[in-house]
Amino acid sequence: MDRARTQEQPPDERHHVVIVGAGFGGLYAARRLARDPGFRVTIIDKRNYHLFQPLLYQVATGSLSPGEIAAPIRSILRDRDNVRVIHATVTDLDPAGRRVIFKGGEARYDTLIAATGVKHSYFGNDRWRGRAPGLKTVEHALEIRQRIFSAFEAAELEPDPERRRTLLSFVVVGGGPTGVELAGALGELAHHTLVRDFRYIDTREARIVLVEGAAQVLPSYPPDLAAAAGGSLGRLGVEVLADTLVTDIGEDRVVLRHAGEERGMSAATVLWAAGVQASSFGRVLAERTGARLDQGGKVVVDADLSVPGCPGIFVIGDLAHYEHDGPALPGVAPVAVQQGRYVAGMLRRRRHGRRTRPFRYVDKGSMAVIGRNAAVAHIGPVHLHGFVAWLTWVVVHVAYLVEFGNKLRVMVQWAWSYFTRKRGVRLITSVPEASTEQARRMHR
Repeated sequence: MDRARTQEQPPDERHHVVIVGAGFGGLYAARRLARDPGFRVTIIDKRNYHLFQPLLYQVATGSLSPGEIAAPIRSILRDRDNVRVIHATVTDLDPAGRRVIFKGGEARYDTLIAATGVKHSYFGNDRWRGRAPGLKTVEHALEIRQRIFSAFEAAELEPDPERRRTLLSFVVVGGGPTGVELAGALGELAHHTLVRDFRYIDTREARIVLVEGAAQVLPSYPPDLAAAAGGSLGRLGVEVLADTLVTDIGEDRVVLRHAGEERGMSAATVLWAAGVQASSFGRVLAERTGARLDQGGKVVVDADLSVPGCPGIFVIGDLAHYEHDGPALPGVAPVAVQQGRYVAGMLRRRRHGRRTRPFRYVDKGSMAVIGRNAAVAHIGPVHLHGFVAWLTWVVVHVAYLVEFGNKLRVMVQWAWSYFTRKRGVRLITSVPEASTEQARRMHR
């Protein structure tokens, strides 16, 4: 029985769109559809909040708190009378019966939009997961924050110089935007924020290593911007190892391979920013609809973002593999936003009998921040780096935050951090299960 429908009396004849996932794609689709009274929308997510993932690294390094980059989905959509929010995990799909099954019930749909995103990929080395946490959720960010600040605290108490060097060694695996931003934030912490906080260690002696398998950091960026990013990282004390692969992650040790030679490096803290794979709902779609998946588990979609052979099912955001007008689109927020708006707009046009067109992505550029006054931005033919790029990054990221209260809090917190170099959320609140072994090693 459709529990989402049984509470509606009398039955609602409006076109029912079910959206699985309240990330950028799902949320923007819901907000646009909510403007049309001919639709009713049900949005289902396993979390009750929308998360601004591009700023997760600032939670992980103590600049922001989780509440400043997340907002309850119900609060965001509270004024949309034709939108219903369900907090649940979707477990299955029945395309023939047009049903989405979730823990505790099911919902029938006229149109389904899948926007469940991605998770980390360890390239077949899942045993590394507990030793090298990634950064995709609030839980991940808090786990990383706990590891970073626990390492400094343990080093303060460690009498053995060799062990202290291991505690003050950090390895970030993956030199894309997330890895660059995380490594840069670690450099800011060690060389500026924490310098006067400890009495027996000099945090500037911390070794921060960024490992990238390609020939440059930010592999998708032009070489001049990648070089500028590398220079900014160097000024923050970050050691960049390009053309280098991680072959093993052990207890307080990372094995690196460069030019065919392997060498070990002692490090108590390893952070993962190297790869992603589609969420498990992609496999459900493939099994139930016959959809084709790419190597990363993303659903290969038609030009209108629908699943081939299933015109009532659309896949958007990081879960979608779209390459109809060029290379496959990257898994970034602007792509998800544009796809969410496109599908919602197309459904509205269809309802009113208007023509629709294939999806076309408008690339408005990409950017990454390295540290205070340091960023790179690639906007069409324009290449920016330094303070101008950093200021552009600030404006764009604040603009994308959903709730006005969040924008105001983030702006105030950034202003405080900018003028004082202080980070006020450096809290070690717990020792998550994945970190129990690391905590034991640190305090042995």
